[in-house]
Amino acid sequence: AMTNELKGKVNYTTKGNIAILEVDNPPVNPLSSGVRAGLSEYISKANEDDSIEGIILTGAGRSFIAGADISEFGQKPDGPDLHTALREIEFSKKPVLAAINGTALGGGLETALVCNYRMGTNKAIVGLPEVNLGLLPGAGGTQRLPRLIGPSQALKMMLSGTPISAKKALQQGVIDAISENSLIDDAIMFLQEKIGQSEHPKVRDKNEKLIEARGADNVLAEARALASKTRRGQFAPGQIIACVEAAINEDDFDVGMKKESEYFLECLINPQREAMIHIFFGERAASKISDIPKETPLHPIQKAGVVGSGTMGGGIAMNFANSGIPVLVLDQDEKNLERGMGVIDKNYQMMVERGRMTQEQKDIVMGLISPTLSYEDLADVDIVVEAVYENLELKQEIFRSLDEATNENAILASNTSGLDIDAIASVTNRPEKVVGTHFFSPANIMRLLEVVRGQESSDETMATVMSIGKRMKKASVVSLNAPGFIGNRMLYGYTYQANMLLLEGALPNQIDNALESFGMSMGPFRMMDLVGLDLGWRARKLGNIETPLTNKIADALCEQDRFGQKNSKGFYNYSEGSRAPNPAPENEDIYKEISDNNNIARREISDQEIIDRCILALVNEGAQILEEGVAQRSGDMDIVYINGYGFPIWRGGPMFYANQQGLDKVIEKMNNFSKLDEEFWKPAPLLQKLADESSVFGEAPTQNERATKLSFKKTNIGGV
Repeated sequence: AMTNELKGKVNYTTKGNIAILEVDNPPVNPLSSGVRAGLSEYISKANEDDSIEGIILTGAGRSFIAGADISEFGQKPDGPDLHTALREIEFSKKPVLAAINGTALGGGLETALVCNYRMGTNKAIVGLPEVNLGLLPGAGGTQRLPRLIGPSQALKMMLSGTPISAKKALQQGVIDAISENSLIDDAIMFLQEKIGQSEHPKVRDKNEKLIEARGADNVLAEARALASKTRRGQFAPGQIIACVEAAINEDDFDVGMKKESEYFLECLINPQREAMIHIFFGERAASKISDIPKETPLHPIQKAGVVGSGTMGGGIAMNFANSGIPVLVLDQDEKNLERGMGVIDKNYQMMVERGRMTQEQKDIVMGLISPTLSYEDLADVDIVVEAVYENLELKQEIFRSLDEATNENAILASNTSGLDIDAIASVTNRPEKVVGTHFFSPANIMRLLEVVRGQESSDETMATVMSIGKRMKKASVVSLNAPGFIGNRMLYGYTYQANMLLLEGALPNQIDNALESFGMSMGPFRMMDLVGLDLGWRARKLGNIETPLTNKIADALCEQDRFGQKNSKGFYNYSEGSRAPNPAPENEDIYKEISDNNNIARREISDQEIIDRCILALVNEGAQILEEGVAQRSGDMDIVYINGYGFPIWRGGPMFYANQQGLDKVIEKMNNFSKLDEEFWKPAPLLQKLADESSVFGEAPTQNERATKLSFKKTNIGGV
């Protein structure tokens, strides 16, 4: 008796003495209401049918079960809840085999764990990624997985949230067998062999691995160390560890389950969960361009080129190769090219040594990367990314050569962090094929890709580059061609405030510690030391440019040969072979002197003021960017900041953080700071308007946001 309102269904068929339950809820088979109802109904149907002796549970399409239905979060579930459906499977009188035909993630793997047996194809993928949404596996995953593969491996899987391949799942014991032929035929054969047994294993009864871990503190200690290293500041990892601790120490399985439910609820109501789900959906939204039709044809990309074999060029070439796209790396200096190819090889070799890839995988990707010294070799590539240093004339010269050398359909992209894409496009005969692709360094590791839309960039070009971003597993965000694009433009105010706080009396380590305890992965002064203080200083000396107030301290440090990490002294001191920053009290006289010379009275500054001034600087600039239409939606800026600038994912990005604080509170704090600097702290009109309406960023688009979206393509903020 299935009602029509329920979402998704289960198909029931029989083959001889076997009942086959197929989850059918396209495209990825989440555990929606209709799926839960279908599982409950058909497990009991198979149990009541005397001719049935075994049950196979599998998925239609490419997925087994991709997990819970996120759209149902926070609502009262229709139909049976997941625990009820899983109990039916776990206590089935007839043996149940999970035939994992594709992805089994989260609740999908938890469903397989209540079955007696698990078999996968070699394309099957299993994992518990809940931690990425600020949650823990709440359908028995924290209790059953440690029983099956041991608490140490289970913790690694749950804390990383990274799925594993069928091969690895078989090695670890998550699955019992891999099917090389037809999964259902193999599953039937496997089950026929088991049918005669009087007992069928239940994961809930396997206690040996847990009893072994009792009293061995190292398992939990290692997990805590892993969590604090890879998920600093996050709430869910501690809850996951507490669940596994309960699994290890409780004799009664159901007591552990009860604890899991309690810890799950705590995650559910924690603000981090809302922030992380915001980012999950925000990334999906960011990959869509609001005024480009979904059915826009893509330009097929079979072969790529990269110009420049330095750090950026090499990293970008690795991205193409990792996505299976052959790539030519062009450099006109043979020495540079050799060095660049060597660095790529070394990067992959390190991954092999760390067990991140096999030697065979390395040989395959290296085989996709070929060096060249001549533009003619780029005649048949479908896209070229230019990655030379930031100099407009140089880039224009390269684009003239590329325009001549490549076929007329090739997309020409520039990896720039702020140059005018329209000025670059103007020297070619194909401005509609020109686009900015701002990769972040190191390009083979950082997930952010800012895709810069020029005045002329065509729908096809934009849609193609976004789809390549997806193939490279990047978080891609579109920006209009405006000074600093999104990220660096927002960063300007953040760094400006950090430098002002230093002039007003805070020390670099206080400022960095405050922002790192807020959750930033690296404070601004550690960041400046890492990049090098001498870059701006040398440029100013060369151009005979007067030092702006906020750079005066950094320039004074450079005059004393303090350039940052590169020579072990900058805002901090560094000891030989270490990147750890040590305070540099010898700099304090310089700070005082420069504050005095500029009539700034140094004072005690609280950590809260440091956090507020730096973070709200991001928020206000973000509102301005949104209003100008440089970014399509407020969530896009959150994606930029989390993936490119070390903003803590569990705070949901600067715009989401401002929403959670309340925009009226944000304005109140800004008005307070405007006594220090009236010009800087003028609220962006959109921010003021949303606060006055007691609204938030990213709700139903305000009139303002809507007007922006319509003219997204037409807006032209003068290029740099």
